[in-house]
Amino acid sequence: MLPWRISGSYLEACNCEAICPCRRIGGRPGGRSTYGECFGALSWIVEAGHAGDVQLTGMRAVLVMRYHDDEPGSRWTYALFVDARGTEAQRSTLADIFTGRLGGTARKQFPWVFKDADLQGVEALEIEIDHPPGRGWLRAGSKVEVRVREPVPDQETVTCLIPGHHRVGRELFSDSIDINAGPLVFSVQGRCAYETTFDYSSDDR
Repeated sequence: MLPWRISGSYLEACNCEAICPCRRIGGRPGGRSTYGECFGALSWIVEAGHAGDVQLTGMRAVLVMRYHDDEPGSRWTYALFVDARGTEAQRSTLADIFTGRLGGTARKQFPWVFKDADLQGVEALEIEIDHPPGRGWLRAGSKVEVRVREPVPDQETVTCLIPGHHRVGRELFSDSIDINAGPLVFSVQGRCAYETTFDYSSDDR
């Protein structure tokens, strides 16, 4: 297997009410999403990374998704956007990591990899992401825009599977989530978001 590792900052937002009940809160396992259907956007800034000889430092990725808690065996529907500033090798390698084709921790931490899922496509877009604590935002072309308003006050320890329950993060209120990507079209205000760091690799121990 090609050795790879990427690490950096992570920001996501979905349509659940804060604190998102899907997360682990105070060490208690997460459960059903607020409305029985979850949709949102996830973003990563790779602050250090490589896959074999391909350098990935500075690359960015955004993933939009939807699934239904109330449909047994509901498949994840998702689309992946990779940084158009990268070379073809960088973009394809990033896509291989986030779709699980390069294995590693993705097979344990990415639900769209270890569950049944429908990939709508991988597209290179101009991606802008800023992750200042408590006030992050992201944009992927004209298809995705998320803005965070402020942290949730007086919260217990909150963790999320995708960056990893071993990494402590912080729950936020989103200001807006606007997505228009093929079958993934939704817009909500004043819901939840989450910020933390990530460290993924081909070593999934």
